[in-house]
Amino acid sequence: MARKGSSIRLSSSRISTLLLFMFATFASFYVAGRLWQESQTRVHLINELDRVTGQGKSAISVDDTLKIIACREQKKTLAALEMELSSARQEGFVSKSPKLADGTETKKRPLVVIGIMTSLGNKKKRDAVRQAWMGTGASLKKLESEKGVIARFVIGRSANKGDSMDKSIDTENSQTDDFIILDDVVEAPEEASKKVKLFFAYAADRWDAQFYAKAIDNIYVNIDALGTTLAAHLENPRAYIGCMKSGEVFSEPNHKWYEPEWWKFGDKKAYFRHAYGEMYVITHALARFVSINRDILHSYAHDDVSTGSWFVGLDVKHVDEGKFCCSAWSSEAICAGV
Repeated sequence: MARKGSSIRLSSSRISTLLLFMFATFASFYVAGRLWQESQTRVHLINELDRVTGQGKSAISVDDTLKIIACREQKKTLAALEMELSSARQEGFVSKSPKLADGTETKKRPLVVIGIMTSLGNKKKRDAVRQAWMGTGASLKKLESEKGVIARFVIGRSANKGDSMDKSIDTENSQTDDFIILDDVVEAPEEASKKVKLFFAYAADRWDAQFYAKAIDNIYVNIDALGTTLAAHLENPRAYIGCMKSGEVFSEPNHKWYEPEWWKFGDKKAYFRHAYGEMYVITHALARFVSINRDILHSYAHDDVSTGSWFVGLDVKHVDEGKFCCSAWSSEAICAGV
């Protein structure tokens, strides 16, 4: 009987060992299969990342890879939405105002504030601008509400403050309400750069617009062309747009474009890249930069050179836009002489 009991225990032990061996074998196959599957998944994801980014093999984890791929897909979706938004804005230049819970509309963000540089004796030019494209009264308000375009004449004060010329501007403004009067600027050619600088600063402080434009009072502005052109740069936070050049610096005092600080521009006497002419545009971020640093930004003899100098050394996109070259008029041009 003892031998029989021992035989039974030995048989049971062999069966248990066999079952354990079979279980371990199946577990090994299962683990190996899962590891192989995960390795294949890693290879697939890394290959996919390589295809999307073009950066070669990556040593990042699967989780990080998945996050990057998800971000790329979200970026594509966002880019598509931004294109749709840009296209929609081209129709009316500004998007519809969102509504609050009570049904009232929030204030629209203006597309552009246009500062039209004018002088004390230029009322006839101002009247021509009002009649040609700017409008007055209700039509000026409609330009603001429907197109998001705010247009104002920019002027300083007479060298003899409070004289008849100053009073004449105050009277005109009381009738039209379309001036920005800069009390700290004297209306003189040598203060043109300061005038433009303080306009950008004032406009950026008063209006939260997408863009700010400097213009002069003897051009016609094509509002539709302007809106369409600026809409293409809505996603460009530091754009400086205009008819660009790098012209000669004139050191002769009797020259029309004499630059008293010509020696600052090196032996070849050539200006840095800047927008010149009758009209140019900067974005909100650049206008805020001018506003914040107005007291330390240097001014040269010419306002277009001065404006260009303020952005040297900054991460600014210079956009050479031929439509701002106002000398030749066409249906697509933004400005032309009147």
